[in-house]
Amino acid sequence: MSVIIFAETAKGSIKKASLEAISYGAQIAAQLQTTATAVVGGAISTEEAARAGEYGVSKVLLATNLPGHFDPMLVEQLVLKAVDASSAKIVVFSHDYAGRSVAPRIAARLKAGLVSGAVALPDTSAGFVVRKNVFSGKALAEYQINTEVKVITLLPNSVPAQKNGAAAAVESFDAALAGVQSSLKIEKKVREHKGGVLLTEAELVVSAGRGMKDPSNWNIIEELADTMGAATACSRPVSDIGWRPHHEHVGQTGIAIRPNLYIAVGISGAIQHLAGVNGSKVIVVINKDPEAPFFKAADYGVVGDAMEVVPRLTEAFRKFKAANS
Repeated sequence: MSVIIFAETAKGSIKKASLEAISYGAQIAAQLQTTATAVVGGAISTEEAARAGEYGVSKVLLATNLPGHFDPMLVEQLVLKAVDASSAKIVVFSHDYAGRSVAPRIAARLKAGLVSGAVALPDTSAGFVVRKNVFSGKALAEYQINTEVKVITLLPNSVPAQKNGAAAAVESFDAALAGVQSSLKIEKKVREHKGGVLLTEAELVVSAGRGMKDPSNWNIIEELADTMGAATACSRPVSDIGWRPHHEHVGQTGIAIRPNLYIAVGISGAIQHLAGVNGSKVIVVINKDPEAPFFKAADYGVVGDAMEVVPRLTEAFRKFKAANS
């Protein structure tokens, strides 16, 4: 019952969310006293790919012939061939764009049970039980997978990556895609994220809503985020009216995130927004309306004008960093 984990790369390194998935899969393998293998796709050096071994896998299958853009058809074929080559019974993805796109296809092809968005290691003491959030994060549910092959996607920032190994053996897996044709036609160029922290992998996030009054006021949000080393985000109304790009929209219809710290500025806290951020470890709400619903979900709340509170918070972070540098 070996374990296969698919890992994405960016800028020559394995993504943080994929490292969490690798560590998660390796811990499952340890529970079941079997081996774990990472399938790494993208432009990455052999030495960098071998680092996956530090997170518990014994082998890395490196496929450098994937295209620069994400193609679910090719990743599906790559993972299926890796599963066949390793006789794997458990397949792990991160619950990101790649995982959400490919994991269901893999499960359908292998007639496997699928749990998406797992938040804890499975309980293997009596079967194979996986825990995940349900009802927009308001409750937890446990699912027992009874099929021979099992597919899991791990919700980012829910199970920390743990280093417990050494560099892994790396094998070229390019031949695995020989003859596979992509059905995806790219009609638009993909814009690469430049500068700052990637929202989907951020541990610190500063988000804002219509309480900022005007997009010209966003500089204080960006300044706070830059001082903290955080990613920036926004509520749906802000992205809908064009104040901020859509890839910053967090919530039920946007990106779901689980940072260690989420600072919400001028966001009322509608249920649709909360559904995307209520997995955050700590939530801080800044709003001048003391009746804002978001305060009920907050760990800490500040009632005040964002134009006054945020610059003071930024200055406090600067002093803290200077004192501890």
